[in-house]
Amino acid sequence: MIQTAKLALEDGTVYTGEAFGASGEIAGEVVFNTSMTGYQEILTDPSYRGQIVTMTYPEIGNYGVNAEDVEHASPSLAGFIVREQSRVFSNYRANGDLAAYLKSNNIVALAGIDTRALVRRIRQQGAMKGVLSTEDLNDDSLVNKAKNSPGLVGRDLVREVMPFEIQSWDQNLDQWTEEEVKRQGGAIGTGKAHLVCMDFGMKWNIPRHFASRGNQVTVVPGDTPAEKILELGGDGVFLSNGPGDPEPLDYAQKTIKELIGKTPIFGICLGHQLLSLACGAKTFKLKFGHRGANQPVLDLETGKVEITTQNHGFAVEEDSLPDCLEITHRNLNDDTIAGVRHKEATAFGVQHHPEASSGPHDSHYLFDRFQKQLAK
Repeated sequence: MIQTAKLALEDGTVYTGEAFGASGEIAGEVVFNTSMTGYQEILTDPSYRGQIVTMTYPEIGNYGVNAEDVEHASPSLAGFIVREQSRVFSNYRANGDLAAYLKSNNIVALAGIDTRALVRRIRQQGAMKGVLSTEDLNDDSLVNKAKNSPGLVGRDLVREVMPFEIQSWDQNLDQWTEEEVKRQGGAIGTGKAHLVCMDFGMKWNIPRHFASRGNQVTVVPGDTPAEKILELGGDGVFLSNGPGDPEPLDYAQKTIKELIGKTPIFGICLGHQLLSLACGAKTFKLKFGHRGANQPVLDLETGKVEITTQNHGFAVEEDSLPDCLEITHRNLNDDTIAGVRHKEATAFGVQHHPEASSGPHDSHYLFDRFQKQLAK
């Protein structure tokens, strides 16, 4: 029996389609992702906390789900929207279908709407608050709920996804990714450093990269103070990705400020933003964000263009950049900052995701660049 579901946006627009996954009602910021594959990695990326993700690729679910292609213990996003959910899956690695996976993880999902129209509206109006429901099907009621739901600005969503205690990491990259890293000249298994990862909602393929290079990896909660991190005796600190607005995370900015100059630092996505804020920069909310596995980035040092995975709704404000930071990468779609480097301390960050699970792999070299800094 087909169950009806509705998505209502704060501007009064309502979309009616078919529910799949869990039943219920959720609120969140409605965004879109332009990836053609990797939906399971998107579902389990903690950076999507508080968001309803719309896939622009029309058919999702055709290769099923499996236990290996996850980036966290369970999905963190608020809801999921597709044009068509494939009821038949075919892949030798699959051990289940998408609808059952969403239901078991209590994720409300919507199919059968015109996702092109929805994405066009988001691009024109900007990311909007919305409510996705299988329970309340009254348009006026849903729009009112969307208008009164909390947005992302000013909220600390990191505390909802970060770990509660310090832990050791013991997972490596899969065989295929290790072979790709070797093909690109990456040093698999040769590292001997001890790396401390500040986890603000970290994708698991990041510590896998560090572990596969031979390092000891310790993961600490994102609110761990600098004194405790230095007591662990690591050779470097990594600042992870994570959800939402970076500016309310004053505890993280304080810690990073105290670590700069005392240990090598590498930040990805939210970690890049927090590093910039700790140095005195500001961040701003993008109109509709960058989310997808096909975002072009220019490496200003080499002149090479990388195709990258990105997932962020905030960016570093260029006019606020302090003298101690220099720009290393730019997003070629809108010329926003995609990477910075400290001029005096050993610290750098990038807005895109070089771990790129499920791909592309153009930016793997950043892990090796950091590895060389750890060895100094």
